[in-house]
Amino acid sequence: MSNQVSDIVVKTIDGKEKTLGEYAGNVLLIVNVASYCGYTPQYAGLEKLHQQYKGAGLRVLGFPCNDFGGQEPGTNEEIKQFCSTKYGVTFELFDKVHAKGPQQHPLYARLTSAVNPPGDVSWNFEKFLVGKNGEIVARFKSSVKPDSPELIEAIEKELAK
Repeated sequence: MSNQVSDIVVKTIDGKEKTLGEYAGNVLLIVNVASYCGYTPQYAGLEKLHQQYKGAGLRVLGFPCNDFGGQEPGTNEEIKQFCSTKYGVTFELFDKVHAKGPQQHPLYARLTSAVNPPGDVSWNFEKFLVGKNGEIVARFKSSVKPDSPELIEAIEKELAK
């Protein structure tokens, strides 16, 4: 199986189709997000990463997901509103996806099989790092905060390539 995401088509939170190949040359941090989770405050840290590194080529991509504890029940409009008013989110948000199960989005099928440890996403705010060439390079559990040294180090290493 490929460990590239460039060919995968996703929908923006406003319903526009986009292939991840459009981000070629950027480093991507792909996160399944939710509004009612113990990890929801990570939105603030993700936005901080976005602000700090977007000039260097980092793109934070948030994929709302209701697969874990029903913690993202809102519509795309409600999710967008929540993120911008409560956390000032300006990084890109996408259409709600399934990160696991029979309706798993092709993006998550690829992400969860391409890097170690392989296997289903286990909770909200799991993070996948994708290099400038579209290759999936690292996976971080939900408990790894956006400002954790291991994540920052991995991002900076990819941005430097």
